Amino acid sequence: MSQVPVHIGPEEALEKLRAGEAWLVDVREPGEVAQAAYDAPNVVLMPLSEFERRRDELPRDRELILACAAGGRSLQAVNYLMHHGYTRAINLQGGMGLWRSAGLPVRSGT
Repeated sequence: MSQVPVHIGPEEALEKLRAGEAWLVDVREPGEVAQAAYDAPNVVLMPLSEFERRRDELPRDRELILACAAGGRSLQAVNYLMHHGYTRAINLQGGMGLWRSAGLPVRSGT
């Protein structure tokens, strides 16, 4: 029986991050993050290009909210983690685009 990916909206994601209930794993590349970074606690930058090599840096005992620009790459990362036994991986719906549209905090120039 395979797992079905879970999705979360930006507002609920930010609540979980602020409460310390989850980590946000940003899978975008450094150039994208430099232009607009998620301004929230517990953000880990792990570009999809490094994901396979670095996945063991991610804890299995907490929720991991995977995020990218629009939701496609983060969904790939969620599926990858689920395939490797992570049971608490969640996809951020709409990625940075929906995050910004919701008026949530963004940093630039990082």
